[in-house]
Amino acid sequence: MTKRDWVMKSTVAVMLSTSLLMGGQVGVVAAKTQDSKQSEVANIATSLIGKDYQYKAKGPKQFGSAELATYTYKQVGISIGSTISSLYKTGTKVSEKSVEPGDLVFFASSGSGSPTFMGIYIGGDQFVYSSQGEDEVVLKTYSEYSDKFVGARRILEETDSSETPSKPEPPVSNIADQVIKNGEKYLGTKYKYGSSSSTTKTFDCSSFTQRVFKEAGITLPRDSRQQSTVGKTVSKNDLQKGDLVFMKASVNSSSDRITHVAIYAGNGKILHTYGSPGVTYSKYDGTNWEKRVVKAKRVL
Repeated sequence: MTKRDWVMKSTVAVMLSTSLLMGGQVGVVAAKTQDSKQSEVANIATSLIGKDYQYKAKGPKQFGSAELATYTYKQVGISIGSTISSLYKTGTKVSEKSVEPGDLVFFASSGSGSPTFMGIYIGGDQFVYSSQGEDEVVLKTYSEYSDKFVGARRILEETDSSETPSKPEPPVSNIADQVIKNGEKYLGTKYKYGSSSSTTKTFDCSSFTQRVFKEAGITLPRDSRQQSTVGKTVSKNDLQKGDLVFMKASVNSSSDRITHVAIYAGNGKILHTYGSPGVTYSKYDGTNWEKRVVKAKRVL
């Protein structure tokens, strides 16, 4: 082997070993970041022990069952749903024996079926949850609830070591739930044609949709015809919660000119505003509302 060959091979070996070392260091940093998030969630949940239970209370002094998890994750910059049913579909499913600190754990009083209460696993065979029966946030032994366990979900996924960690986006289903929740707080608000987008005392159909989507962080144009130009067109037979449905004036109208917009709320219902009821839920499937639909758009 010539001196030149020896130098080249030595240089390559050094470069490879340096690359492997740096890759290992990045992996360690990612793992530490993940562990830090887990510890942060666990510590925040633990700090809330003793706070009062209150149905659907969002904190910081009182908490409902799901809202305890929502509040805790919000403190670490992660937005998740605020109902047990939505959180039960969030993140990644994990087995009963594979839970880690920060995982959401779900239980049913009967031991099967849909969850009826939930908590945050903090490690050491313990979890924290807001107990209706004990009227406060409590610390419990995880293994003692094995007969009531129905599932667990992981929100904190391991960071890809090749990428800079970033704040995760809320799942679409959570955003749709938030849009509907935003709209529900205005139920009964009076309808006024041409209502200003700056007020919440009255709405017309498009100022209502603009408002509730804005509160979920999504910007829509002001009127219904403009709103019908954004997002992805979907079949009216394939609607999902949060989709916008656009309607013509009447079933028998010869013109498809859009005169109304509503939010599909799931379960064959729409959330919208019109006439005397103001903001309201209406049955959609098989009704004149459905028959008036010109197009549907998905903006989530």
